[in-house]
Amino acid sequence: MATEKRTSTARRSVTKAQEGAQRAQTLTHLPPQTRRALGEEVRKVRRGEAVSRKELEEKARRLGIVGRSRIGKQELWRAVARAG
Repeated sequence: MATEKRTSTARRSVTKAQEGAQRAQTLTHLPPQTRRALGEEVRKVRRGEAVSRKELEEKARRLGIVGRSRIGKQELWRAVARAG
């Protein structure tokens, strides 16, 4: 059985984790213009009009581009375009 001290410690830990998760909702803290741009990018990928990051990384892997996991999507897209 858990002691009262362990129970209260666990309760505090859960509460702290929930508060941290609430604060970590980074998309809600972005400016509306940025959120709209991100949403548009997602819609393009879903419609097949744009390439997802996963697809770009696969192409970069096949082309032998170094550092592909550390660069942003736009830079990765440019590197793939230059290489292939």
